[in-house]
Amino acid sequence: MNILLVNDDGAEARGIRELAEELSQVSTVYVCAPDRQQSGKSHSITIRDHVFVQEISFPHADAALQTTGTPADCAKIGLQFFKDRGVKMDMVFSGINLGSNLGVDTLYSGTVGAAMEAAVSGYPAAAVSVSGHEPQNFQAARTFARRALSLKDEIPRDSLLNINVPDLPEEEIRGMKITRLGHRNFLDGFRLQDDGGYQLKGSPQDFTRDDLAIDLAAVAQGYASVTPVTFDSTHWEWLKKLRTERFDDQASQKMGK
Repeated sequence: MNILLVNDDGAEARGIRELAEELSQVSTVYVCAPDRQQSGKSHSITIRDHVFVQEISFPHADAALQTTGTPADCAKIGLQFFKDRGVKMDMVFSGINLGSNLGVDTLYSGTVGAAMEAAVSGYPAAAVSVSGHEPQNFQAARTFARRALSLKDEIPRDSLLNINVPDLPEEEIRGMKITRLGHRNFLDGFRLQDDGGYQLKGSPQDFTRDDLAIDLAAVAQGYASVTPVTFDSTHWEWLKKLRTERFDDQASQKMGK
């Protein structure tokens, strides 16, 4: 079984190395990662600029590439370049990210964006994250990643698993919750810095007393959160409403038809 690992924290980040060590015990691991920190890049791809790719040494991987591209570029490049070498990937993992990717964070996340690119390309995919930007506990995330691997044949090809784990020793994780994405409003804004530039700063809301069916609340209360996410952003209930005959007639009149 062949697994491609990608991330947004860069090839030197601890998270992706922890993931390689874990999954190499049950599969052949390949890596394609950015050459620098690429958080917040979402699902962006490089179109006008050139992307440079080089082979690197990577612990527990049969082969590894480092690129100047975005996380989504890394997913595309890894799948393409290793396929050209005769390696067909069975699943793609993005992470382990240093910091959670919950709720609306998934819209900004390079980790989720890279996994989503794999899903768009028709591969089973999972994004794995640990809460806190300087996490110390990776074993629980490693364990949940291995468990996700056993689900690879069940993941719809338009979807991915978004896994988030508290930064706690594995024995202190309270369990796992299958969740939906929550809505997190950051109390943030662009703040003037000493050099005259502006930097986005802020803090999230408190979800320690919210419904455990929401990913944000589950992690805040010590559970691992597993959320199925799809790239079909259609609002199906509103679509039904917009398709009603009355709306169609009104729309036609407004558009001069």
